[in-house]
Amino acid sequence: MELFSNAERAHVLVQALPYIKRYTGKIVVVKYGGNAMVNETLKQQVMEDIVLLHLIGVKVVLVHGGGPEISELMTKLGKVPEFVDGLRVTDRETVDIAQMVLAGKINKTLVNLLQMKGGNAMGISGMDGRLLVAQMKDPRLGYVGEVTEVNISPVLDLLEKGYIPVVSTIGCDREGNAYNINGDTAAARVAGALGAERFILMTDVRGILRDQNDPESLIADVSLAETDEFFKEGIISGGMVPKVKCCIDAIQRGVHRVIIMDGRVPHAILMELLTNEGAGTMVYGEEKDDE
Repeated sequence: MELFSNAERAHVLVQALPYIKRYTGKIVVVKYGGNAMVNETLKQQVMEDIVLLHLIGVKVVLVHGGGPEISELMTKLGKVPEFVDGLRVTDRETVDIAQMVLAGKINKTLVNLLQMKGGNAMGISGMDGRLLVAQMKDPRLGYVGEVTEVNISPVLDLLEKGYIPVVSTIGCDREGNAYNINGDTAAARVAGALGAERFILMTDVRGILRDQNDPESLIADVSLAETDEFFKEGIISGGMVPKVKCCIDAIQRGVHRVIIMDGRVPHAILMELLTNEGAGTMVYGEEKDDE
């Protein structure tokens, strides 16, 4: 027995029409990681969302991390993962492992999944075309990179040719040293360089919560000015602090809107972009209703 009639399906599509018109031809950057990446069912749904957007003319750029997979391979190779302030301590051997995992296995797996769903994808790393030029962030961390320059031409070239760029966050310096770059930070810089219409940051929480112990206390939208108060009041705390700082950085660099959303929710990307319900917390600049 079918859950929806043809008329109901048609109604859903018609309701999505204004949103399709809004985003067709626009750039949307998705930072993909967390539980949505390790859960196979959710992974399939994220790829379906991206391919659907691609097929209706949205220019989607997928930036991915892969921390758990790096730790897993390190353990198999007899290395003990070590972190300082949430960042992985990365010696030369570890950055080689990160490069194998991010630019190799994960990147090509995602490209393959997108193509199996009907998309046209191409995988690159931050080293390709010197997309992400970096320098050592902190000597204590080793080869953890701080982005100093973004050369966005490789991504624009792929978008122009109709590809979904899939970007892994390994960068390099002018001397050829490779660096592991925080995925959220790298994605924010890519989104800023593209002047993206939307930057979607997929996490393992619903968004910014007014009460950390109450998942129903989601703050639907917040301005840059309000984030200052939320930092002072402790509403934005813990692991949400660096994520919101990435949102602020992206908006200051030219992104129109940033969405912090729960990647564990099925088809959250489509809910955010193609319905009036939205998903997660929207961070915006000066004017909320300038669309």
